Amino acid sequence: MFAIAIDGPAGAGKSSAAKAVAQALGFVYVDTGALYRAVGLYLLRHGIGPGSEADVTAALPRITVDLGYREDGQHVFLCGEDVTGEIRTPEVSMAASACSAIPAVRAFLFSLQTGMAERYDVVMDGRDIGTVVLPNAQLKIFLTASPEARAERRCRELEARGTPVDYAETLADVIRRDRQDTERAAAPLRAAEDSVTVDSDPMTLDEVVETVLGLARERMGPHG
Repeated sequence: MFAIAIDGPAGAGKSSAAKAVAQALGFVYVDTGALYRAVGLYLLRHGIGPGSEADVTAALPRITVDLGYREDGQHVFLCGEDVTGEIRTPEVSMAASACSAIPAVRAFLFSLQTGMAERYDVVMDGRDIGTVVLPNAQLKIFLTASPEARAERRCRELEARGTPVDYAETLADVIRRDRQDTERAAAPLRAAEDSVTVDSDPMTLDEVVETVLGLARERMGPHG
């Protein structure tokens, strides 16, 4: 199996790029952030503090998270319910970041992620794919962008869904999320030593995708 790991901070465009790369190569796309978001949504729904390690760990046996694939793309299921649309709010994003710092949550989702990479050629995006989940991935990308650019993208994305947000608040959320992700003890956000850094600030999505595809095809060789 061939694996492409795409890591980077929130809002750098990982999911959009990973989906397009997977489609171009005929690989399975695995949005690991969606798995953590599903756990975060469960915690919010049940009034459990996403940063409370004891309470979150105690809740995990009651949670099931699955990925499914339909014609319109990947769907996320929480305890059997399709929550694909509900996991993209800023509140769920912050809850996902908080609970992802808890080792028990990472262990809970680890086998689901690695199992998919054992069965399929995958493009997997997240915070620690190249460093922890798929350390032997044949291609590792660290996709980054400035906080300001990521905040602007986030505002446009939410406005397109009919949820306008304040830019200054969004930028503050991006910076706070970066701090949470990089300073946590369990699998902090960082570039793998053998990753290729791609700065998406001056690039369009198509340019990012073409860059990753070029690197992938180099690694795959003439039979890729």
